[in-house]
Amino acid sequence: MRSVNVMRLSRATIDWIEEEKASYPHPRAALLEALHLARAETGGLTMEVFAQVGDLFGMRAGEVAEVASFYSLLTLPRARAVLQVCTGLPCCLRGARGVVAEFERRLSIRAETAASDGGFGLAEVECVGSCATAPVVQVNLNPYLENVTAEFAASLCRSPQTAVDARRPAPIISSIPSGIDGYLLPPGGERWDSLDSYKAHGGYQSAAGAARMKPEDLRRMVEEAGLRGRGGAGFVTGRKWMFMPPKNGGPRYLAVNADESEPGTFKDRQIMERNPHLLLEGILIAGHAIEADAAYIYVRGEYVDAYATVRRAIAEAYRAGLLGERALALNRRFEVRVQRGAGAYICGEETGMLESMEGKKGQPRKRPPFPALHGLWGRPTTVDNVETLSHLPAIVARGPAWLRDRGAANSAGHTLFGVSGHVQRPGVFELPLGVSLRELIFKHAGGPFEGRPIKAVIPGGVSMPVLRADQIDVPMSHDALVKSGTMLGTGGVIVMDDRTCMVRAAIVVARFFAHESCGQCTQCREGTAWITSILRRIEAGAGTMRDLDTVRDCCTFMDGKCICALADGAAWSARAFVNQFSADFERHLTAGRCPFDRSFSI
Repeated sequence: MRSVNVMRLSRATIDWIEEEKASYPHPRAALLEALHLARAETGGLTMEVFAQVGDLFGMRAGEVAEVASFYSLLTLPRARAVLQVCTGLPCCLRGARGVVAEFERRLSIRAETAASDGGFGLAEVECVGSCATAPVVQVNLNPYLENVTAEFAASLCRSPQTAVDARRPAPIISSIPSGIDGYLLPPGGERWDSLDSYKAHGGYQSAAGAARMKPEDLRRMVEEAGLRGRGGAGFVTGRKWMFMPPKNGGPRYLAVNADESEPGTFKDRQIMERNPHLLLEGILIAGHAIEADAAYIYVRGEYVDAYATVRRAIAEAYRAGLLGERALALNRRFEVRVQRGAGAYICGEETGMLESMEGKKGQPRKRPPFPALHGLWGRPTTVDNVETLSHLPAIVARGPAWLRDRGAANSAGHTLFGVSGHVQRPGVFELPLGVSLRELIFKHAGGPFEGRPIKAVIPGGVSMPVLRADQIDVPMSHDALVKSGTMLGTGGVIVMDDRTCMVRAAIVVARFFAHESCGQCTQCREGTAWITSILRRIEAGAGTMRDLDTVRDCCTFMDGKCICALADGAAWSARAFVNQFSADFERHLTAGRCPFDRSFSI
């Protein structure tokens, strides 16, 4: 019998895994990191590798494989250089399909496969959170290659090693417009990514001030400021903190959501890469307010640079005594750790994230109980978004009235608006809530290419209902957008010009939701698949008028019927596309083909 060589995990990798396990109250929290390390070392996750990892966690190989199979970054084609092309809506609008075609032609492989020699693999992936620099390619788990042209894509095909070695500096695409007193981003394209640079601009003074306050007074201050969560739901932050029960002697946690996966959304990455200590200072303030013992930051797995930058910032903070045994002015222990996700949009949902943080499949939990009572490892937990926490130093330093004066009614303060798609200057802009959508698109993002007319705008990430061009004279605030039939969401604005086929846009968004459904709710699993299938049939010219009613029925079947809001977002999106742009859909049905010859490709 021929022997089979099984690659063993190295001693260095095992030691790293053991060190990660020791960082958590429950060792299984290090499972995803272990799988990342094992895949990087062995080139692919096999049952033999699952068995080795399982031995380190007291799990069977099948249990480890079940977790790994849930995450797209752990199930990529096995090859020395896996070329991942983002085909989310912003990237498709900027030519991602041409990049995929270039790779397929030059490498003679199709997406989701690998070459027979194991050199190249190719995968189409959902939004990677770099929408302003579309199209985007990621090779293995290297930093992004942004603004990719067909010519640059061709250069990656010279050899697997060429692709693995390719690097492009990440462009600065976030800014504070002139006349705005910014407090989230460093000005002028600066990076305050070291402790010295952050402290030189007053860093950690607010945390020291907050530590002198009683936790209940700090909670009240943030509630009075009117800060609403910037992760999409928009709940009042100080009020959320008050849901935490009284201390009972056991540990309490802050879970930081940095799993920024909503297509059109790429703001948290700007804070983590350019101003990571602002986030850590916000974590210290929130940790004191909710009397937490530790904070765990969950960063999406594709954010390689952001993860590394935050990890370095945490190490600096420990060396400076800001974290650890006697954290800054808290006179008690406070720990901060960062975890990597592994490619699953659903882990941006707070309970799906908690499941993933515990080393499980990221399937959302049924509620009640809510995280404030039963969160990480069954303990009281508050979940806050990166940008939300980054507001806290300014609130403590300047007071709640100062924040309320910046923004709109019921929408206090600034936010980081991301603008992508068919605009001349895509990017992230720090502006007060209440700025008009028209001003955001035309003044700050430069308007569409060649002065073309706008056809449609998604105002807050693809879960939010799309607006027509005649609806963009609306303030970007929670209340005003609701009155317009949509929502602020994450403030991720996607602009589509008059060449865009709205059926194709609807397909790309529907495909995203179908791909990212965790599958545990029938309405979501089946509904997202049905909507995608029907829209494809319409786009191909083979649909009927009844299909439009079927899409609307599917949306009703899904909306508000599932454990989490993924099905809601899918329904809101599809329904809005069909209702707002019914003429586009009907033209497909009457012409028997797509009538928009200059639209982007899918």
